[in-house]
Amino acid sequence: MRRTSLDELPQLINVLRGEMSLVGPRPEMPYIAAEYEPWQWQRFRVPPGMTGWWQVNGRSDKPMHLHTEDDLYYIQNYSFWLDLRILLKTIAVVWQGHGAY
Repeated sequence: MRRTSLDELPQLINVLRGEMSLVGPRPEMPYIAAEYEPWQWQRFRVPPGMTGWWQVNGRSDKPMHLHTEDDLYYIQNYSFWLDLRILLKTIAVVWQGHGAY
């Protein structure tokens, strides 16, 4: 299930509830967020997403808590077209099974 990302599908319920979006920074573990530097807190300016910039540019090869800069890149460059690009890349990455552990 992990390799095909099927374990992510229950998060669609959170998207439908309005608690998450399809694209955005991944939710962070509270104990990790508690250790954030002030600049890292910017990643919480937008709702968390099921997929995001770092997932399609490294996926599990990049530890979530070490790549806040990818989330900040997304926030600073947000657009409909970037979201569409991320969604299309997500399909390709999942299909190919890159970085799924």
